[in-house]
Amino acid sequence: MITSILLIFLASVGLTGALRHYALKQGIIDKPNERSSHTIPTPRGGGLSFVITFLVAFAADYSFNITTFAPQTEPFLAILLASLLVAGIGFWDDHTHIPARWRFLAHAIAALIGLSLLGLPTIPLPNTALDLGLIGYPLGVIGLVWLLNLFNFMDGIDGIAGSEALFVGISAIIIMYNATTGDFSTPIFWLSILMAGVAGFLVLNWPPAKIFMGDAGSGFLGLMLGLFALWSASLGLSIWCWVILLALFITDATVTLLRRMLNSERWFEAHRSHLYQQLSRKWGNHHSVTLALISLNTFWLFPLAWLAATNPSVGLFITLAAYLPLTLLATKLGAGKREQYE
Repeated sequence: MITSILLIFLASVGLTGALRHYALKQGIIDKPNERSSHTIPTPRGGGLSFVITFLVAFAADYSFNITTFAPQTEPFLAILLASLLVAGIGFWDDHTHIPARWRFLAHAIAALIGLSLLGLPTIPLPNTALDLGLIGYPLGVIGLVWLLNLFNFMDGIDGIAGSEALFVGISAIIIMYNATTGDFSTPIFWLSILMAGVAGFLVLNWPPAKIFMGDAGSGFLGLMLGLFALWSASLGLSIWCWVILLALFITDATVTLLRRMLNSERWFEAHRSHLYQQLSRKWGNHHSVTLALISLNTFWLFPLAWLAATNPSVGLFITLAAYLPLTLLATKLGAGKREQYE
């Protein structure tokens, strides 16, 4: 397992470098504008490194049983088909503009594929577990589409989306490894492979970034974390655990979106009023914000996610305890307010 992780990491580092060369040659560059949080033209599309390394390894193991962790047919098809659709539309959008309605249609189809093959999770509540039934499918599609898009929204400063994904993935791996129910060995292995690819990309994306993730990578990451949440939930891990681990991204994106809608702003257009963007301007750099996110994740959200995993019946209350201070903080610091720190 360690050898596989190391090989994927090294392959991702090398592929990210190759993608940077390709983006520079093809002119696939993010040029700074009034909505940007960067000041130097930077190539984008580097997230394809972890997309390619993961999917190639995943498909090869399913086809040829290279390791003892070859996935079963349902999770294999769910992850392969849904992620190819999302990464493909993102790759296309990185090269040319695709109308939002077509992107969201592709995202919704990918989410429905994942839900249909992995199944709906039950929601642990005190003294019971809620089965959403048929209404769970539209709710699940909305949740997955929101998750994959918020990774795109939150991928606005160096290292932040990759660091968030690494935290969520590694935390989930630790929690699953220490769980007493379910056979988590296969999702643990493949989530570790995905995280190795993300870590390889981060080598060139850490502040100051030499390449950006791009829509193909950010949408893929958000979707993959959602699909792994469904996969692990089917094996017995509380879904509240994942909701808590993703709290920082969900809170910033949601508070920002709601405030912009309440202010009658064109919320669907690009902007730089997310809290993390505002803080990067106030603090004068990207790495301080990314490090602050890592610290909050590690010392606040990880212990609460662990608690929710080991006490699933009270997971709702633990989740509320995790989100309430973050929501108040994001609101007080001005998430969604235009140019507050200019």
